[in-house]
Amino acid sequence: MNPLQRRIAIIAGLLVFGFLAPALVAPWLAPYDPFGQNLGQALTPPGAVHWLGQDEQGADILSRLIYGARISLQVGLATVVVSAVVGVAVGLLAGYLGGWTEQVLMRVVDVLLAFPGLLLAIALAAVLGPGLGNVVLALSALGWTGFARLARAQVLALKSADYVLAAQALGAPHRRIMVRHVLPNMTAPLLVQASFAVAGAILAEASLSFLGLGVRPGTPSWGAMLSDAKHVLFEAPHVSVFPGVAIMLVVMGFNLLGDALGDVLDPRRRTGR
Repeated sequence: MNPLQRRIAIIAGLLVFGFLAPALVAPWLAPYDPFGQNLGQALTPPGAVHWLGQDEQGADILSRLIYGARISLQVGLATVVVSAVVGVAVGLLAGYLGGWTEQVLMRVVDVLLAFPGLLLAIALAAVLGPGLGNVVLALSALGWTGFARLARAQVLALKSADYVLAAQALGAPHRRIMVRHVLPNMTAPLLVQASFAVAGAILAEASLSFLGLGVRPGTPSWGAMLSDAKHVLFEAPHVSVFPGVAIMLVVMGFNLLGDALGDVLDPRRRTGR
């Protein structure tokens, strides 16, 4: 990695760590109860007692941001895990088996990709109702297609490799070849895709929560905090600024992390190659 790539990787690591660490230790790190209300101090600006101020209900914004990071982390990781498992399985079967199996599976992927991702997630979330599990299901319904296309492309490039042909010549079953020889050699691009997918899932969850289709009302969520703050945008801008900045930094961090992983794991993108 050249010096610029190294700096970008460090920035990405700091941003992601600054998101993961508070999310994992939220019960011990949050200075106040995120559900606590104090209407007498509603919309109090940042100060020595409440560093980021208080919202319309008098709740501490910093505490709600920290607990909101847990919601974003759960949605991001769960969505990526579900999408990756389904997408990699579909792409692996389509790319390795080929023929009618590939045609059927990839036409399903093409049909789903014809729908705008966020609009489909909004429609599913509206049907399923608010809730963390429903948000993950709505985002995973289309999120797996990107993993499927990437996995298929990698399998098509790998299945003609010498070690795969040797395994086939020795009579190894298809399942063993796919799991033991093909899948481990395409983990690098999948990790890069996963990093970008986490950023997309966090942003999509914030969008759904902003529209009232995400987590249940009252749950600390960055998108819901933005939605609640839109009524007092000019009266108390700090209520909306801090959740917005948190979303921006986390999404930027995971995107930069994906770029850094691509530079490290892809030999063609390394300096001097």
